Amino acid sequence: MALFSLQNNLFPLPMLNSSSSTKSLPSVTTRRATIFGSTLLFLNLSNLNSTPLALPQLLLDDELQQQEDRVVQLFQDTSLSVVFIKDIELAKVPKAFSKGAVVNEDEDEKVEGTGSGFIWDKFGHIVTNYHVVSKMATDTSGLQRCKVFLVDTKGNSFYREGKMIGFDPAYDLAVLKVDVDGYEIKPANLGQSNNLRVGQSCFAIGNPYGYENTLTTGVVSGLGREIPSPNGGAIRGAIQTDAAINAGNSGGPLINSYGHVIGVNTATFTKKGTGMSSGVNFAIPIDTVVKTVPYLIVYGTPYSNRF
Repeated sequence: MALFSLQNNLFPLPMLNSSSSTKSLPSVTTRRATIFGSTLLFLNLSNLNSTPLALPQLLLDDELQQQEDRVVQLFQDTSLSVVFIKDIELAKVPKAFSKGAVVNEDEDEKVEGTGSGFIWDKFGHIVTNYHVVSKMATDTSGLQRCKVFLVDTKGNSFYREGKMIGFDPAYDLAVLKVDVDGYEIKPANLGQSNNLRVGQSCFAIGNPYGYENTLTTGVVSGLGREIPSPNGGAIRGAIQTDAAINAGNSGGPLINSYGHVIGVNTATFTKKGTGMSSGVNFAIPIDTVVKTVPYLIVYGTPYSNRF
């Protein structure tokens, strides 16, 4: 009896008698080829079945990593344009008081509130909400101040006193001016709000509850909303988002996936008595801001016949 090997196993082959013709041999060869062919086919199918399962997972992991890296880079690129604002009341008028006098560290002071803002231009103009600095805007005692904390393009942190330049309670906007001599600052990149779509990703950067440089994420939840203004009127065309906006976020930028400012974070809908955000938050559209701020910088007040 003859033997042949298949994957290191020996299998018996029936012996051919002398009466068998040699023409029967190819049939054995054919069967052996078929056996080997089946084995190879099985192995190839096993490889094909395992590869497609691994490849999509690798592609998915890579895509998720890229998406995460984009958000990290977006924050790093835009956070330098965001400032932290402290609303301060002095216990007494400084001895050498003059309009825009610098707040000294040794002066008795009380922090009455915090907010956010963003750098408008390289000259040190800061855009924020009117309600963040409203006490200073209406102060007649000379005791109200605000400190603006910034980071320059080299990563150096510093603070300056903010001088009130102009404000518009109707749109809850205000412009401060800080002295940035000796520092290079990064103005925010401005986008557009007239082409926004519900479902777009958006990001809020600010200082909620005093926690500086906080990033929250969400989507544009709605457009054309109406929210109350500090003067009792209504701000129309507001952007609704579920990106968390809490106390201290006010005045900070709402940005899109390209790092462009699309709105100024302004308000959150809070269930009475809870003090908790409901996920229904609002921002003033950047198109409104772009039309208002230049008049505040030049004239201190908004254009009377507004859009």
